[in-house]
Amino acid sequence: MKNLKVIAFTHKHVDLKDLGNLVICNEELDSRLINLKNSLDIPEIFYIGTCNRVEFVFYGGHELNDDFVVQFLDSMNFCVPAERMQCYLGQVNRYSGLDALNHLFRTSCSMESLVVGEKEILAQIRRAYDRCKAAGFTGDFLRLMMDRLVKTAKEVYTYTNISRNPISVVSLAYRKLREVKLKENPRILVIGSGETNQNLAKYLKKHKYSNFTIFNRTVANAQTLAEELQAPVYPLSELKNYKKGFDVMITCTGAPEAIIHEDLYESLLNGEDDKKVIVDLAIPNDIDASVIAKHPISYIEVSSLQQIAEKNIQERYAELENAEKIIEQNIKEFLPILKQRRVEVAMKEVPEKIKEIKAMALSEVFANEVEQLDPQAREVLNKVINYMEKKYIKVPMVMAKEILVKSAESESN
Repeated sequence: MKNLKVIAFTHKHVDLKDLGNLVICNEELDSRLINLKNSLDIPEIFYIGTCNRVEFVFYGGHELNDDFVVQFLDSMNFCVPAERMQCYLGQVNRYSGLDALNHLFRTSCSMESLVVGEKEILAQIRRAYDRCKAAGFTGDFLRLMMDRLVKTAKEVYTYTNISRNPISVVSLAYRKLREVKLKENPRILVIGSGETNQNLAKYLKKHKYSNFTIFNRTVANAQTLAEELQAPVYPLSELKNYKKGFDVMITCTGAPEAIIHEDLYESLLNGEDDKKVIVDLAIPNDIDASVIAKHPISYIEVSSLQQIAEKNIQERYAELENAEKIIEQNIKEFLPILKQRRVEVAMKEVPEKIKEIKAMALSEVFANEVEQLDPQAREVLNKVINYMEKKYIKVPMVMAKEILVKSAESESN
């Protein structure tokens, strides 16, 4: 258990704009994790990247001191300048052993989220794990941990009110959007077709908005969303040539810096001077600060949603205690399972060893004596040996499990 480690950068300690510098795109993830595993000898790992957290969950005997974190970031090719490294070291959260397990359980139950009760975090963690599992980055320990993590989160969402009337970042953005007086069937530009924009656009469609235009870096990746919204889709490079104006802009790309500067925004306005609505859920923001300063805009961004999120936390605070009890019980149940699995792994060679002993006894040690037996006696001998073989395989496992159970009971008392 002590080898479970988490290195986490979250919205609680890192500015969301800085957090965006640590997000890894899918195309680079495998190569970066391979380099990390090889450089630092990490047996199992997976990466979680969401709009308000970047976390690395891994199994290994490493001490999470400053030197290791620096090596870790260097091996991930983040290219953090020396003058910024001390800042990141001051912002990182490090968890080991039971603290790491408790942190992951709390995170999966949305107790560490910007919006407590947001079920999407569990789905995001599962997708992150499944991706790394498919790539061969995880192993037996993280598999067991994930099984228990999913079980725990489902129990929290089922048996507490922590997710009643769930409010995700997307629904929070939509609530803010509803507060703005929009034109009837406004012209909506959707820039980026990632999960966040997909969810918000579908939310708008559900509420009878229908006039969408989509821009995405890769047109093929936006086709599914375009078909669902019945909207035209263009490459992001064509944004500068768009002359049909807009009323609402929804933007969330993975760009490392702002993509809409003053000149491009002026071009998109196409001479219109009325107040526009921009929902910018990118980290870092897609809209340059100068655009916000110079134009009449109702601007909605992730950081502006934090006040609503804080209110949400207070409303659900009473449920946190109930959720923590469920987590505590699941951790208590998980530790004996983990010990049992360690015994199973350690003893997995026992059956083969017993078979080897049996084969040697019959073919070498007692070969002459066996040859002198009549067929009926040989059949009885084989039955006796096979019976003994099964018992010798089973007995050590049963005894080991009994010892673990007694150990767990004594620890609880």
